[in-house]
Amino acid sequence: MKSIAAPLLAWFDRHGRHDLPWQHPRSAYRVWLSEIMLQQTRVETVIDYFQRFVEALPTLADLAAADEDTVLALWSGLGYYRRARFLHRAARLCVQQHGGELPRDFEALAALPGIGRSTAGAILSQAHGLRFPILDGNVKRVLTRLHGIHGHPGQSAVEKQLWALAEQHTPHQRLADYTQAIMDLGATLCTRSRPRCEACPLHASCVAYAQDLTAELPTPKPTRAIPTRRTHMLLLRDAEQRILLQRRDQPGVWSGLWSLPEAESDDDAKRRAAEHAKVHEPRALNAFTHVFSHYRLRIQPLLFEAAAPTPRIADNDDLRWCGRDQIDALGLPAPVRKLLNDTWESDA
Repeated sequence: MKSIAAPLLAWFDRHGRHDLPWQHPRSAYRVWLSEIMLQQTRVETVIDYFQRFVEALPTLADLAAADEDTVLALWSGLGYYRRARFLHRAARLCVQQHGGELPRDFEALAALPGIGRSTAGAILSQAHGLRFPILDGNVKRVLTRLHGIHGHPGQSAVEKQLWALAEQHTPHQRLADYTQAIMDLGATLCTRSRPRCEACPLHASCVAYAQDLTAELPTPKPTRAIPTRRTHMLLLRDAEQRILLQRRDQPGVWSGLWSLPEAESDDDAKRRAAEHAKVHEPRALNAFTHVFSHYRLRIQPLLFEAAAPTPRIADNDDLRWCGRDQIDALGLPAPVRKLLNDTWESDA
């Protein structure tokens, strides 16, 4: 098999991304954090979150010592919050079992929550220059097109074939640069739609380019209808303009995050609001839809003005009254944070 490393690295030296914040310094902790953030999220979005995160928690020990609310607040807006909880759990396991560092042993590293084979390879190759292949979404797309592989890359047989190719193509020198280079190629040239094949250093040996298959490869995942669910969110506001927040149960969507109490109907919402305070008739705010990977959630916000909260709320770890100046310290789902801010702004 003809090596792709030489032309890919030559292209990377001229056109690759060399100034990403996790590259300076390229420590294992910073590479790990960036890899977890970049799962299903674009580089342009991640940069600001990464910088804010490492300013607050600059080391693995700082992450392990932080409480969950702090971690989720720093993650708030990136979505897929299970990534943040796995990150936090893995940091604590490193302190307990690996001397406060990410292990350099591949099996031990890949066994940590949220890491797995590809992320472990990315950490070891970029932070330590060790020879391990990666197979993230960008690399799957590059290899699928380069070798003309049909079948959805998530299928076991196809993924096994792609891992074998990733292993064969990984060079023995410049591992950190090669890993970044093949990710950059997928992110900037070999894109999902309208790839810039003429600028690609590998186009001369690319099966998809030669056979005009770039629009067909990778083979898309079989589609299925996404259902719509409906909920009512209660904005229960007291005389001090604080709003009642509730920590969501685990497991489930947004598990462990602070959100708004929910109800199935207007009547159920009124009943739930009355459990916490004496309230006036609610005002319906503009409904909106939030899209998850497996369903759409149609949200009807209801604003309740409360006269006085019940005393038990102050003693409940999963309920709290919060003002606008307090929510930045909490992990909230992005649509809930926006809804809260919009509500406060509209009445300012």
